[in-house]
Amino acid sequence: MRPRVTAILVAHSGDEILDRTLAALAAQTRAPDVTIAVDVTSSDATVAKLSASAPAQLLSVRDGTTFGAAVTHAVQFAPDAEPPNAEHNNEWLWLLGHDNAPEPGALAALLGAVEIAPSVAVAGPKLMRADEPSVISGFGETMSRFGTSVVLVEDELDQAQHDTRDDVLGVAAAGMLVRRSLWTTLGGFDPGLPSVDASLDFSVRARLAGHRVVLVPGARISSAGGPELFGRASVSDRRRFRLRRMALLHRRLVYSPTWAVAIHWLSLVPLAFVRSLVDLLAKHPSRIGGEFRAAFVATFTGNVPAARRKLRSERVLGWGAIASLRIPPAALRERRAQAREAELAGPFDVEESYVRRAGFVSNGGMWAVLAVAIVGLLSYGAMIGANSVTGGGLLPVSGSLSALFANIGVGWREIGTGFFGAADPFAAVLAVLGLLTFWAPPFSIVLVYLCALPVAALGAWFASRRLSRSPWLPTLAAILWGVAPSLLSALAAGRLGAVLAHLLLPWLVLTALNARRSLASGAAAALLLAAVGASAPSLIPALAVLFVVLLVSQPTSIHRVVAIPIPMLALFAPLVVQQFLRGNLLGVLADPGVPLVDGATSGWRLALLDGAGNLNGWEGVLTSFGMPASLGPLLVAGMVAPVGVLAILALFVPGSRRAIPALVVALVGFLTAVAATHLQFAALGTQPVTVWPGAGLSLFWLGLSAAAIVGLDALGRATGTWAVLAGVATMVLALPLLAAMAIGTAAVQPTAGRILPALVTAEASTHPSAGTLTIASEGRAGIAVSLQRGAGATLDDQSTLNGQTTLHRTVSQADQLRTIGADQRRLATLAGNLASRSGYDVQKDLSDLDIRFVIVAPGSDQDDTYLRVVKSLASNELFTPVASTTDGLLWRYVGDTATVAGHPGNDDTVTGRFTLIGLALVFGITVLLAIPVGGRWRRPRAVSVLTKEDHG
Repeated sequence: MRPRVTAILVAHSGDEILDRTLAALAAQTRAPDVTIAVDVTSSDATVAKLSASAPAQLLSVRDGTTFGAAVTHAVQFAPDAEPPNAEHNNEWLWLLGHDNAPEPGALAALLGAVEIAPSVAVAGPKLMRADEPSVISGFGETMSRFGTSVVLVEDELDQAQHDTRDDVLGVAAAGMLVRRSLWTTLGGFDPGLPSVDASLDFSVRARLAGHRVVLVPGARISSAGGPELFGRASVSDRRRFRLRRMALLHRRLVYSPTWAVAIHWLSLVPLAFVRSLVDLLAKHPSRIGGEFRAAFVATFTGNVPAARRKLRSERVLGWGAIASLRIPPAALRERRAQAREAELAGPFDVEESYVRRAGFVSNGGMWAVLAVAIVGLLSYGAMIGANSVTGGGLLPVSGSLSALFANIGVGWREIGTGFFGAADPFAAVLAVLGLLTFWAPPFSIVLVYLCALPVAALGAWFASRRLSRSPWLPTLAAILWGVAPSLLSALAAGRLGAVLAHLLLPWLVLTALNARRSLASGAAAALLLAAVGASAPSLIPALAVLFVVLLVSQPTSIHRVVAIPIPMLALFAPLVVQQFLRGNLLGVLADPGVPLVDGATSGWRLALLDGAGNLNGWEGVLTSFGMPASLGPLLVAGMVAPVGVLAILALFVPGSRRAIPALVVALVGFLTAVAATHLQFAALGTQPVTVWPGAGLSLFWLGLSAAAIVGLDALGRATGTWAVLAGVATMVLALPLLAAMAIGTAAVQPTAGRILPALVTAEASTHPSAGTLTIASEGRAGIAVSLQRGAGATLDDQSTLNGQTTLHRTVSQADQLRTIGADQRRLATLAGNLASRSGYDVQKDLSDLDIRFVIVAPGSDQDDTYLRVVKSLASNELFTPVASTTDGLLWRYVGDTATVAGHPGNDDTVTGRFTLIGLALVFGITVLLAIPVGGRWRRPRAVSVLTKEDHG
């Protein structure tokens, strides 16, 4: 008897492609006996077009109805077989979506396959891509041992290479031909699988019910996408993953044996946490939401019990009957490896595909870094064997990692009289730096000095390799950046933050440029941006401008780039809030570390890379040789000129488009340096403490050097001469700074790590809260006083929220005391009365503040203020002179003191704990994303899954 076919066409707002489907349906060589059209509340002309095609039935279902539910609804209206008592085994349902246009012989081929094999109850066509008719969109489905669904063949050029495939575990819903009796018996698609895997599950249940599922390669039907696209113009990767994960968990609970259901159910949410961590490592953070939503849906929806009951009532075969149709584990691993490699490869980059990049070893990069390393060792060799570094803006850091990490976040800041507040973000950088030498964290600063020049050169080499096709120009960039005046000035002055910012800037540029193609690079850029911002806050406005430029220039990759500032914002948030409440928001830009007073500088000096006001040491050199210092600007200008000229020349040579961004960086850096000299947030005596302009000069020099490399890349035969001139001129410019340690002009020096005199340090071992008051004469300006606890203030203790208390004789003490806090006022009053004889009773303040020692910093015998302080303490019976130390004259208080009560640490308050948890989450996630993930190389090849039937 001739098979009876009912075609069910389900459409949902698909009028743009429905015409093609209707025409293809009408052109079938074996036309369906009945056609039923179902409209899922379309919002376009779909209903009108369906009506014009004159189907036997035109049904309408509410919006949101799934494809399977729409088919089940249509089956209820399908006419019964004729005669009425005929068997339904020869009645078939042909399922089509509005985007499924069958070739003329598709239905005939499907019917031909089922007519010769009575055991076949489900037949599936070969789905072709609608936009590329020669490419297979999907041909057969299977699943792994643990339920992961796999499309057997997809996105392959159709060359009949898979036409021998027959029995499979499952077929797609689009174009499926299924016995009507089986559809009724199985109840159609599982309601718990609204789109993805619905047809696979139906096919599995058909197999377990004793029927065969086959592929029919001769039946070709075009498809505009998978089931998740039904009624949608597009689907994001996030949604596609969520749907597939939800389908997998649902099927896993339905297919599991009874004893395993409870185990799977209880593990759903914990497994979501574990998988989220894996997603972060694999650079798929967008999947995390889908992991949890799928887990909660599978846990709390009630579709599973009904599906398990239905499966149990339908099944006549055991699971072993379909074992041979599952995908083998080896084949599944191969598919996943190829997918990872395709993802890591990314899109083909035409701009970079033909550029041969310089080799680090083969093209001199290693030798350049090694040469700069030797120069660095010659300059800072005195640091070898030291435990720490001090002087200038440097103090030793805390001697343990626990102490370093205790200074992160919000807590008690043990500086001066102490206060509760936010730590400088630089404290976090110091804590991470301490991890490098975890056995002795202060030694990490020594390591920075010994490795600063080669690390800078290494970063510049790799960054500049993107700018030049020349194999050796990156070597010049390594030299220019490795001996940059801004770096050497910061090293000599002990400005550790500026040093670290200089070292990290090339890596920040490199990772930020790569962020458009790599999530790992974007996360690395986020970490580097946070470190640079924390080390040199004055660069934050400039970096913000450059970040906006990056966003505008990469609109298609904005999703990978836009989150780069988040870790830096999280790190600065507590300090920003506190400075805002103080009405001093710009104070966030203050340099971390010990405040320093720099020499006067100006715009033209900054253009000559002079951040310290001494022309990078050349004024002293000229003076020592009896030459006028006025020659310094001309001499330094001549040394800077080669790089400057090459940078400007880059605008007028081939490839000048690459020089424009570099010069924008240079301009932003120069403006930053100029602005820094006008920002004052503290004072030492009568001297203002302005923001160090050297960090801006590092950015300025970065842009100039990059533009110079671009210019050299286009000079042809003249490249060698100009490159040598630029390199030699920069090395000569750096000579006074390179020799600063040897000739004694550097402010830093190696130290054993002790901050206060040995007696004070010994006392601190038993009384950690013991206070030491340091008084320094400021001449006629008055005195400066500071209070240190325990073994002394460390670099990680410093805070830009706390200024140094200074008493000036040029203004009334009452007027000055009104401008400082209550604790500082008390300390200033105490110091003022100790510095000169008065009737004020200082014992109570000394006892309450637990001050046990007083140090008078070294001074001149010609300084009346210094002499008066010494004489006052010498005549005070409350103090006993101890010794003359390198820190100054030491006195010990002989009266009774009260141990200062403990103060809340960074995890002792709700605010502190909330801050630490937030930082841990933000940086933990970013670090996981930044970890590169790769796989072994393998030759790409098509993966096919062979079944027993394939082997015959």
